[in-house]
Amino acid sequence: MRRSHIVKGMLACVLLLALAGAGCENAGPTAPPPDTYDPRWRGAQQEGNSIFGSGVSLFGDEEGGPAVGIGVNAFLWRATLDTISFMPLLSADPFGGVIITDWYTPPETPDERFKMTVYILTRALRSDGVQVTVFRQERGDDGVWQDRATNPATAVSLEDKILDRARQIRTASLQ
Repeated sequence: MRRSHIVKGMLACVLLLALAGAGCENAGPTAPPPDTYDPRWRGAQQEGNSIFGSGVSLFGDEEGGPAVGIGVNAFLWRATLDTISFMPLLSADPFGGVIITDWYTPPETPDERFKMTVYILTRALRSDGVQVTVFRQERGDDGVWQDRATNPATAVSLEDKILDRARQIRTASLQ
């Protein structure tokens, strides 16, 4: 009786390993290429896809093959990282298109700090494809940070800078 439990357990492990490894032979790239401006990736970029493919799918793409890649526009993603590079990153999710920075204190105003969340909303390079939210805090007399309102023009200005940078990257990739 004990032997049948061992055999059943081993069979279950083999089955799980087989299911976990199904379809992994041709899964495509698992890490970003070293140079996202590489001309080999232009075809995917020109079609509005990401540099890694058309998106992420657990069960493969429409043609039946596995699909691996980021789910947002590669130009907007790179432009966002370039534009906010002066701030420390807390989190960057290329599949969901969310970039969160940590608090940044400008050297000229040590009692004020900023934090950003950037959402890349589309795979297309469009003006409404990026949304920036800026958070601001000031240090009170007691040394405690307190939330303060931000000027809405700050977020719009950052969105414009990201879009300008994305256009520059796209133009450079076409040349």
